[in-house]
Amino acid sequence: MITKQTNTAAPSHCARHVALIPAAGVGARMAAGSPKQYLAIGAKPMLRHTVDAFLSSPLVVHTYVVVSADDPFIDGVLPEAKAAGSRVTVLRCGGATRMESIRNGLHALQDTIAAQDRVLVHDAARPGLNAVLIERLIVETGDHEAGGLLALPVVDTVKRRGEGSVATVPRDGLWLAQTPQMFTYALLCRALDAATDPAAITDDASAVEALGLAPKLVEGHPRNLKVTLPSDIRIAEMYLAHDSTI
Repeated sequence: MITKQTNTAAPSHCARHVALIPAAGVGARMAAGSPKQYLAIGAKPMLRHTVDAFLSSPLVVHTYVVVSADDPFIDGVLPEAKAAGSRVTVLRCGGATRMESIRNGLHALQDTIAAQDRVLVHDAARPGLNAVLIERLIVETGDHEAGGLLALPVVDTVKRRGEGSVATVPRDGLWLAQTPQMFTYALLCRALDAATDPAAITDDASAVEALGLAPKLVEGHPRNLKVTLPSDIRIAEMYLAHDSTI
């Protein structure tokens, strides 16, 4: 149980924004010699790009990175995390699944984060995030009770393949979820505590939706793609080489 019990009456204008990056995965589909979050994108490890996006935003007061207890790479990628006054902290409490890593991270921060502080959960493998997208999510979500997330409206024709059949799925109202996904600490804890079937929780927003709430969809950008396959690295490099305004 990780539900926050204190400071529940904190006014929204006092809320802080913090980032939480689960980075304990192994990235099996990349077929690489190290977890994919440590693969190089341009001149830097993927996770370094991701963390730097939050450090570049004046709206995010601190960034927490959740890794496995025996992670051998993180100290070399985020050496400043050990320095006093750093805006990034490494939490060595990663779990076997993304959801478990997030829950463990939230539990580790229960005495640090107030109930109404906003937590921006972001995939370590989305290195194309930047301060513009972070600001867009924070500003457009505002005080929405169910939080919000970056997402892209579906523009291609969608097909559903069945056994011996193919059907076109209406794309009206369909969006592709991205991250960050932002919720109050209290709401995110409650949603994940209530999630009894990890397989049904494909992202943090789906856990909130299971409570009967509707997070706000804020339009993201293709540069914020998730690096999953080796071919995605080149696409991410192209976006990062042109850090234009969005």
